This record gives sequence, C-alpha cells and structure tokens, in this order.
Amino acid sequence: MMMNSYRLASLLLFASATAFAAPSAGTSGDWQTPIGSVIRIQPCGAAVCLAVVKLPPNAPSTTDGQNPDASLRKRPLCGLVIGTGFHQDDAEHLSGGHLYDPKSGHTYRGTISAEGDSLHLRGYIGISLFGRSETWKRVPAVTACHA
Repeated sequence: MMMNSYRLASLLLFASATAFAAPSAGTSGDWQTPIGSVIRIQPCGAAVCLAVVKLPPNAPSTTDGQNPDASLRKRPLCGLVIGTGFHQDDAEHLSGGHLYDPKSGHTYRGTISAEGDSLHLRGYIGISLFGRSETWKRVPAVTACHA
C-alpha cells in the first residue's frame, strides 16, 4: 500500500511539473536581424511565412529599391513578406522555402533552425554548400509597422 501511494505521489509530482514547464517556442514569433529589423514568422495558409514587422530607426531604405522588378522598387519594406513556402519539419526546423533579401534584391532557397532564442537561417542557390548563414535573436512581440 505504501509503495502505491509513493508511486501515485511521484506520478502527480511529475505530471504537475511537466504541465507548468515552458513549451519550446520553436521558430514562430518575432526575431531581430543583425541590422535591427524585426521579422515575424507565422503560418500563412498551409505554409510558414516571414514578414518585416519593424524597421530600425537608421534603416538605409524604407522601400524595396533593389528589387529586380522595377515596378516593385517603390513598395514599402514595412509589411513585406520576405520568406515564403516554408514547411514545418518540427517545432525547431523549417525547410523548402524561399528567402528574399531586400538589401540585394536576390531570392534564395532556405532552411531555418531555432535553438532557444537564436534563429539560424541558411540561404543558398542550388545546394546549401553555396550560400550564406545569418543568426537572428528572439525578441518580445512588437507592434507591427504599417505600410
């Protein structure tokens, strides 16, 4: 009888501890880039998208001036979707999408991995070996800018 009570108490303690444990935040949320922009990662339809929700006060530009399509060069960066078509492999990994770099006007295939409050992005052409990586930091949710 004493053994069953001990097991029950242990089970209840374990259950209550896991119920209050913080879940992994994964890739979703707001992330700050090295230049200070904030990008929001969230579901969009059946995929996951990335959109600019805040520009830094010293942003070199507020429009998509490097876009290869001249008709899009005056569109605001605020609200611009820069990541499309990503699939959630698990809570910490996104793959199969494309990343648009407004600084260069180029679009790359990409992968994204979250590790705690760090987000690792890899943009590449062809195979992942030929690309560039960048790390973003998680930030509290921001009020989205308006175009």
